[in-house]
Amino acid sequence: MSNPFARQRATGRLLFGLHEGVRIGFEAIRAHPFRSGLTAMGVGIGVCVVVLMAAVIAGVRGSIQAGLEASGPENFAVSRFDPDQVRLVGDGTMPEWLRRPLISPQEVRALEALPEVARVALRYGVSDPSHTGGATFRFGSTEVRGVSTRGVNAGWATYQQATVLEGRDFLGVDMAEARSVVLLSTALAQDLVGDGSPIGARILLQGGRGANVYRMPVTVIGVFELAEQPFESADTHVAVLPASTALRRFKSNPMVEQVLIAPTSGLAPDIAEDAVIRTLRTLRGLGPGEANDFSILRSTQLMALFDRFTGVFFVVMLALSSLGLLVGGIGVVGMMLISVTERTREIGIRKALGATRGDILWQFLVESATLTILGGATGLLMGGGLAWLLATLTPVPATIPLWSVAAALTTAALTGVVFGLVPALRAARMAPVDALRFE
Repeated sequence: MSNPFARQRATGRLLFGLHEGVRIGFEAIRAHPFRSGLTAMGVGIGVCVVVLMAAVIAGVRGSIQAGLEASGPENFAVSRFDPDQVRLVGDGTMPEWLRRPLISPQEVRALEALPEVARVALRYGVSDPSHTGGATFRFGSTEVRGVSTRGVNAGWATYQQATVLEGRDFLGVDMAEARSVVLLSTALAQDLVGDGSPIGARILLQGGRGANVYRMPVTVIGVFELAEQPFESADTHVAVLPASTALRRFKSNPMVEQVLIAPTSGLAPDIAEDAVIRTLRTLRGLGPGEANDFSILRSTQLMALFDRFTGVFFVVMLALSSLGLLVGGIGVVGMMLISVTERTREIGIRKALGATRGDILWQFLVESATLTILGGATGLLMGGGLAWLLATLTPVPATIPLWSVAAALTTAALTGVVFGLVPALRAARMAPVDALRFE
């Protein structure tokens, strides 16, 4: 049976060494601020990079997850895009999914008619004759070019995460009769009309390309606001028309790359997916042994694709940040060797008074870890500050996950322990007589 007094004595020695190591570490920083600052700076830079990257990745991931949930966690998309064929490095050949056929209007109507499908959302583009992208809007003497103009059907607001702030959304009659009505984003309405209400304003819309240039007056019936998307920050000038208007008046391409499917309420998504796959395979004449020439995209697949890309990126950033930790660790070795040399007589006195090798080793390891933890805490504050500035000044969300805080401080402490081990072992192995004779 172990001796409780021996355990208490060992715990006391451990706590005393911890207290002494921390105290001496702070004294060393005060005595040599420049040297200590350079040592802590390397660790701080490495930690700062890790925290900042973790904040950006966590923030963007949360934003994407929220967007997918807002669009409906049970919804899925039918697309010719195949996320499983995405590669960071290609061999120069065209991916198989690029050779797949687009989704035709007949296929869209067939999907809309399925009892397992509640809604099919899609959009068509309206181009600008100047080839700058988007379309041109003119109100009085004010003209805005490059407006991202889309023809949409029912469910467009959910698909694009839009909220109608003023006026109204499209009605069924707007879609059926291909009416010349439009909804503008808040930024576009402000630039076109100014501070007044744009509802009811007649705006000249110009679209098409080459010989197929079309000009048509449209009536503003609503103003909407898009949810912030980190990868679409520049797309603030947006206008939406009824899909029938875009197809009939602006000769938009009726073929689409992707449609969003909302299953019937209360129905399992797998049942709706099976119905969609069966319908498309039948319409495209695919035999039993032939693979699908379209893809089903679920929210889980999109998140897995995001994690795949950011995982590689994060590993690269960790490798770069490790250089900062290496620089800081080398500084720890040099500083602690100097500290051991300057305190050789102190080590001899402590050993003469009964301090063991373990006591000396523990004290110097705590001292080096204190220095690197301070550097890590500084890097944590720097990374947090940069993440806050990024989230405040740009549309890119940045949220510091708790695991990154723990990982940063743990990494800093381990850096101090690993690189401080050699100086600590040198101090612990000193002979008391030799240490006392040191001048």
